[in-house]
Amino acid sequence: MDQFTINLLFVGASFALYIGIAIWARAGSTSEFYAAGRGVHPVTNGMATAADWMSAASFISMAGLIAFVGYDNSTYLMGWTGGYVLLALLLAPYLRKFGKYTVSEFIGDRFYSPTARMVAVICLIVASVTYVIGQMTGVGVAFGRFLEVSNTTGLLIGAVVVFAYAVFGGMKGVTYTQVAQYCVLILAYTIPAIFISLQLTGNPVPALGLFGSTDTGEPLLMKLDQIVTELGFKEYTAHNGDTFNMVLFTLSLMIGTAGLPHVIMRFFTVPKVADARWSAGWALVFIALLYLTAPAVGAMARLNITEQFWPNGASGEPVSTETIETDADYDWMATWQKTNMLNWEDKNGDGRIAYFNDQDPETVATMEAAGWGSENELTNFNQDILVLANPEIANLPGWVIGLVAAGGLAAALSTAAGLLLAISSAVSHDLLKGQLTPHMSEKNELMSARIAMAVAIAVATYLGLNPPGFAAQTVALAFGLAAASIFPVLMMGIFTKVNNKGAVAGMITGLVVTLVYIFLHKGWFFIPGTNSFDDADPLFLTVKSTSFGAVGAMLNFAVAFTVSKLTAPIPQHIEELVESVRVPRGAGTAVDH
Repeated sequence: MDQFTINLLFVGASFALYIGIAIWARAGSTSEFYAAGRGVHPVTNGMATAADWMSAASFISMAGLIAFVGYDNSTYLMGWTGGYVLLALLLAPYLRKFGKYTVSEFIGDRFYSPTARMVAVICLIVASVTYVIGQMTGVGVAFGRFLEVSNTTGLLIGAVVVFAYAVFGGMKGVTYTQVAQYCVLILAYTIPAIFISLQLTGNPVPALGLFGSTDTGEPLLMKLDQIVTELGFKEYTAHNGDTFNMVLFTLSLMIGTAGLPHVIMRFFTVPKVADARWSAGWALVFIALLYLTAPAVGAMARLNITEQFWPNGASGEPVSTETIETDADYDWMATWQKTNMLNWEDKNGDGRIAYFNDQDPETVATMEAAGWGSENELTNFNQDILVLANPEIANLPGWVIGLVAAGGLAAALSTAAGLLLAISSAVSHDLLKGQLTPHMSEKNELMSARIAMAVAIAVATYLGLNPPGFAAQTVALAFGLAAASIFPVLMMGIFTKVNNKGAVAGMITGLVVTLVYIFLHKGWFFIPGTNSFDDADPLFLTVKSTSFGAVGAMLNFAVAFTVSKLTAPIPQHIEELVESVRVPRGAGTAVDH
């Protein structure tokens, strides 16, 4: 059986499972569409939350970014996991106790203002749409390789699948579909990692193999450090970037995690307040299975790739073009070349492909002296392909490659569904039902939610064709927007007496300033070529566009408290409402305020 057929079987079977679950768990009421009837078990909800959370950025892109940068990109791991601790301790139980369906509804009621609710809807849509661009990018990458179709066709297929199970199933269908998707993606991520860890270190636990030794007795990380520095790249395990930007980026990811609406919505689905905290705990356990493995996947893949280009080490000869064309161990290169996400060129005509850092003068001089030329001949290696290509690079069995194909798509589609549900809920429940047509029937509200989701799918698919960066980088921008606009107002809504005018002013300030900063660096509305700065030479100090969310959050807090102090205090009944949400008593069934 050829690889394409194997891939088709794994992907087709997984899609049939998702759509079957959606039909079984289809939503028949608004409660089931928005909150799965509030009857999801904490363990089930924790697993669904993990799938909702571990998107294409986590599965497809994060290990690639770590592999090619090293220690400095561990910020993704620290920020995203730290954010769940914040979410579990500071937000999830209190929001569940409040008893509403959506984040915007909480903000509208807490700040006794339809304007606050509308601004929250705008913040939610902007952050969610930016996030979903990264997911559709991941869908295109995965389909482009494993189903041997174009990126555009891959996006369209993915959009149809999401439409089938998210539009009809709502939160109830999405919840149980995400449980299945978590099982698929975690198996797809860990099984190849176990194989590769055994190959390189003899240890079946990748996280331990990372700190183990290779068959030569040399520690794996020491061997990796040596070969990458010999090729002119920065030391893998050292901190080489700007510390100030690194701290801000980690903080932006942390508070962005705690402010993402599609994740927070998951905690409205459990029966009791205590279950919301347990759900967050279980989600951390399920997430840790992948996040503890990711650093090993990145490091081992980088070592494998480097050694394929330099079979005898950096002091030997680079791989020949003949070997790439004839050796089965290099078949993965020809396969990925067809996707235009991997390219190489024998620039000096010596019959070899020299991979090194041609921006380092000392390395260039060394390569020229050895006769390998002055230019890096690996002209393109899209970092998003690393995890998907990993089983092929390590020459693993065909069924593992098929499983990884299904896992990559599960990761992208599960988060896309959660985001689209958050967008549709904001439009139908907060905008239409909450403001424009308050007397809308439940049937019409459900229909409007499905129409809103269909429109959101179409917009996300279009934007996914021209993303502003790798999947994880695009997602980081969304975290910055959530950090700057949504997280501060949730914290102030629970723990302070900030009034409605302060909340609105803070949200607008955080969103606008952060969005403008991102557009200045990534292009207006992400249109290529319209940017005035880039992340190598940022506008403000050393702060990159992906890190600015933390600055936006500080401005949000500052403006909100200042405006609140200068205007009327909150009404007595709202003050009592805030106190009732924070009181530890009654951690049983939540009350709808």
